[in-house]
Amino acid sequence: KTTIGFYDFLTVDIRAGTVIRADAFQEARKSEIKLWIDFGLEIREKKVGADHATLLTDLVVGRKVSAAVNFPTRQVSKLMPNVLALGFPGDAGEIVPTPMDQPVANGARLF
Repeated sequence: KTTIGFYDFLTVDIRAGTVIRADAFQEARKSEIKLWIDFGLEIREKKVGADHATLLTDLVVGRKVSAAVNFPTRQVSKLMPNVLALGFPGDAGEIVPTPMDQPVANGARLF
């Protein structure tokens, strides 16, 4: 992997948010869901597509997640996601959202 500098890392704006809605993404080529994430007053609501088979069981409405919010919008099927939700691969291949052990406000920035 390429080594990056500290200031390169600071260019990625990673924030905490709450999943406020999750719907089936029927137009996708594979089984996916659409997630709407609330990042608070400064950023508001953003949407992302996620692999249904891996995320639906682990990532539910009301769950806190972390996401990179300053990625450019890009077309994925008919969805135009404007955020990149973060997680780690679990033992069964599922995506495990970045855990938060303490309460964190929507929009809080990762440092």
